[in-house]
Amino acid sequence: MYAEKVLSGMRPTGRLHLGHYHGVLVNWIKLQHEFPCLFFVADWHALTTAYDEPGTIAESTREMVIDWLAAGVDPAQATIFIQSKVPEHAELHLLLSMMTPLGWLERVPTYKDQQEKLEHKDLSTYGFLGYPLLQAADILIYRADKVPVGEDQVPHIEFTREVARRFNHLYGRESGFEEKAREAMKKLGGKRAKLYEELRNRFQEKGEEDAIEQAHALLDEAQSLSHGDRERLFGYLEGGGKMILVEPDALLTPASRMPGLDGQKMSKSYGNTIMLREDAESVTKKIRTMQTDPQRVRRTDPGDPEKCPVWQFHQIYSTPEVKTWVQNGCRTAGIGCIECKQPVIDAVLKEQQPMIERAQMYTEDPQLVRNIIADGCEKARKLAQETMRDVREAIGLDHS
Repeated sequence: MYAEKVLSGMRPTGRLHLGHYHGVLVNWIKLQHEFPCLFFVADWHALTTAYDEPGTIAESTREMVIDWLAAGVDPAQATIFIQSKVPEHAELHLLLSMMTPLGWLERVPTYKDQQEKLEHKDLSTYGFLGYPLLQAADILIYRADKVPVGEDQVPHIEFTREVARRFNHLYGRESGFEEKAREAMKKLGGKRAKLYEELRNRFQEKGEEDAIEQAHALLDEAQSLSHGDRERLFGYLEGGGKMILVEPDALLTPASRMPGLDGQKMSKSYGNTIMLREDAESVTKKIRTMQTDPQRVRRTDPGDPEKCPVWQFHQIYSTPEVKTWVQNGCRTAGIGCIECKQPVIDAVLKEQQPMIERAQMYTEDPQLVRNIIADGCEKARKLAQETMRDVREAIGLDHS
């Protein structure tokens, strides 16, 4: 069985803001301590909607990776790499495109959504239609079984599962599969082969999940098996063929509650962001000039925190005591808006401080970032090459 792996990527948009931190990076930092993680810069994906303005991709990639490192993504715990530096992604995408029905791509919900949202761009391109398949190749090339996504991305993971299933169905059924699986069973030795057969029957006849888990453990311990035989026996367990590509599961991430300075979602396109590494003076000014409850025209007017964007920041940053102080003080006009904003300013600056400190060594010595990326690309490429070896062999492209 393949080891557990988490894969996630981001398009290179340049410097990241606190919405990215709370929505994605906090989760990545948690996951890197629980699983082997691969985090990549999806630079080819950036071209699906910005093919006519590629000039900023390299600079944006560097700034974004510095933000990942500043936030606490640890290259000793996770593999950080750039999609285009691992050309196997493109090879797998090409091979999968040969067997993926066109209707599957047109059905992906974000296809129509994005076209409507970005109507000022010409998105009637082959690359834009095929980007969910490139995304599927990104995941399948590492045999990643966990992909952290928000609710809106779940259809993409389901699509990836369908592609993997179709590939395994088409190419995992080598001629003489059953005979080869039976031969592989003999290599387990009499006692283990008997136990394997028993567990296989329990799973196929009664659907006992613990039987398949025990059989996987049995195969993992069997030192005498070749890679191909092991895969045959995994496939034979479930009644299918060889399992070449792994079907991933969506790892649902809680939606980010990080508001922008105007109360809408924090986004560069709304111009309402606080960047991860923004200087203290600029952050202070932005929060001090935030809109508050429109009913509070004068200091003596009582307000309603629920109608104030600053309250949304308190929800994320403030202790229960401070929240109570805000609720009471605002509703009775006991505190002014400037007073109310100060704990938010203090909390944001405190959160940013370690990030700014961590980023300093990378901004002062860009070679450090280059080394981390080169190392990550090398590790990722080794994994990708292993998958492609099996994919080529399954399709019959292993010319030798």
